[in-house]
Amino acid sequence: MEIAAAPHWQTVDFISDLHLQASEPQTLAALAHHLAHTPAQALFILGDLFEVWVGDDALQAMDGIEHAVAELLHRASARLDVFIMCGNRDFLMGKHLLDACSARALPDPSVLQLGATRWLLAHGDAQCLADVPYQTFRAQVRSAAWQQDFLRQPLDQRLALARQMRAQSEAQKIQLAQAQTPWIDLDPDACLALLATHGADHMVHGHTHHPAQHDLGQGHVRWVLSDWDVHATPPRAEVLRLNATGGAPQRITLAAAQATS
Repeated sequence: MEIAAAPHWQTVDFISDLHLQASEPQTLAALAHHLAHTPAQALFILGDLFEVWVGDDALQAMDGIEHAVAELLHRASARLDVFIMCGNRDFLMGKHLLDACSARALPDPSVLQLGATRWLLAHGDAQCLADVPYQTFRAQVRSAAWQQDFLRQPLDQRLALARQMRAQSEAQKIQLAQAQTPWIDLDPDACLALLATHGADHMVHGHTHHPAQHDLGQGHVRWVLSDWDVHATPPRAEVLRLNATGGAPQRITLAAAQATS
């Protein structure tokens, strides 16, 4: 998908990996604060808005934060354009949810033309090629057959399966941390190939939770978004902001945003 910035877009915000869930209402409050104060005219959410999403029918049956998120984004859409990309946690988000949020679906990858610069937008998990078990899992759950079979199951069963999968994932993270196993980053060659395919020089993504700026050479730069964890010390809730007039992206932290409110 290619998006040409609207003429009135002077400021664009990118966020990702909020992992919104009922047990962490402070993160939703941080998002609400940002949406109420941002000067941006467009917001791009690059995956993992929710900790987990088991199908759009959950919007009518779950514990309330899903409705709160949809209502929050719906209100924000009255003054800024909202785009949502699926991540590895919420890849089952569908049209019903997007309509409730008054948001546009953002395929992975997409390209944003802002001023004279083409920005390649992705979640980032598809480029973590060294994580072979995950790539195998990703290919399975992104297939139409697997998703159709999964969505046929009753909602309670899907929620239970999602909890089981998240528990297994968290246990694996603990094991890897204890073993001091290096975390897997995006493959540089895969990123360069993707940039070349789409004629872009800059890539923006989330997924790894390691915010940084990586020089890929020959004028290519990879910008990594922060995850959001307001319980961390210091809190992590970062926005990457672009200006249509050019210049390097600006990283806006939650603390800085609160100080200027």
